[in-house]
Amino acid sequence: MLFRSWDRPPGPGWPPVAAVRDRTGTAHLVVSRHDLVRQVLADPGRFRPDNALDAVTPVPVAALRILTRHGFRLPPTLANNGLPSHPGIRRIVAGALDPDRVAGQRSWLTGLVRRRVAGLAARLRAGEPVDLYAELTADLPLRVLARLVSLPDSDAAVVKEFSRAALELFWAPLDPARQATLAELVGRYHAVLRGFAGRAGGMVGRLREHTRAAGLPPDTVTGALFFLLVAGQETTSQFLTLLLHRLVAEPAVLAGLATGAVPVADVVEEGLRYEPPIVSWRRVAARDTILGGVPVPAGTSLVLSLSRAGRDPAVVAQPDRFRPGQPGSRRHLAFGSGAHRCLGATLARMEAAVVVAEAAPLLRAVELVRAPRYPDNLSFRLPDTLVVRWRTTRSDRPVTSAPDRGGS
Repeated sequence: MLFRSWDRPPGPGWPPVAAVRDRTGTAHLVVSRHDLVRQVLADPGRFRPDNALDAVTPVPVAALRILTRHGFRLPPTLANNGLPSHPGIRRIVAGALDPDRVAGQRSWLTGLVRRRVAGLAARLRAGEPVDLYAELTADLPLRVLARLVSLPDSDAAVVKEFSRAALELFWAPLDPARQATLAELVGRYHAVLRGFAGRAGGMVGRLREHTRAAGLPPDTVTGALFFLLVAGQETTSQFLTLLLHRLVAEPAVLAGLATGAVPVADVVEEGLRYEPPIVSWRRVAARDTILGGVPVPAGTSLVLSLSRAGRDPAVVAQPDRFRPGQPGSRRHLAFGSGAHRCLGATLARMEAAVVVAEAAPLLRAVELVRAPRYPDNLSFRLPDTLVVRWRTTRSDRPVTSAPDRGGS
């Protein structure tokens, strides 16, 4: 019930607040109803974010030693910060992801995606299957983020390995051997981030100055970079893959995109509702309270089901159908809500709009060869592949990029 929640959308009678235990025996309250999820996110006095980055599977001593050897520490910075330091850190990061700065990357990204799609189309016409995850969506958000924020000069594959390892280490059910392997990957790159945090300029330099002035822990800058590289690009590449996979199975939506009857922005918002890359998030009860009529003792772990909230029939007209533009579609909680709402929401929407507009003509001409595989995880889908081939039942008509409609 916890680790593959996207496989089990809520049906009639689904409890809005349900007590469950995970594989380690730890008790949680799973919150599924839209209004209750939003209520928790909007009330940091009763429900704190302190457990947001706690490892779902307790990290054993052997793995902790590996992390310690690399100097790994994650002080409260963004998602896990319920302290007075949060607004100041958030303000600096938000400035780097300002909507005007994000909009300035649209033309560059459109050109890059258009070139990639043209190359993939040529290979597909030649009879070669292609992996849309590996060859189109995997590194796009990282490349955009690097144009907005100073990042270490690391190979994209190294950063992707680190970010996916972090999502597995902290949010997946694991055995000790796997935890040790992941701890080495995460700890090694954390050391790279720590060195970079001490010398880089731009947003990193502003964070460093703020940390000193506010008397915050020295690793605050490293922690912010850690979170940016995980939440600022990995989740978006996952969403792009999920959305393309969904669109391959939605010929009516693709036809509507071709004629302009279905706006790109509506497709993106319905994708965020129907296929959110972050399916759940956590909070901890700060004091004894009541939620949805259920007693919640202080210290209780709450798992907020963002995916089930997006399919709440009280909010969306047809929750189990992918219908861009349907009533309630834009009321999803894919980016959270309240003081910790995702700072990269504008960036993710822009990237998704570009990819949908440019890839839709290609998607109309292909069929699925291998769908993504999704490992058990509390909060993330982690698609690993999306292989398609030219559809043999249709004529080999030219595939061209769609005109740039500005995401509308």
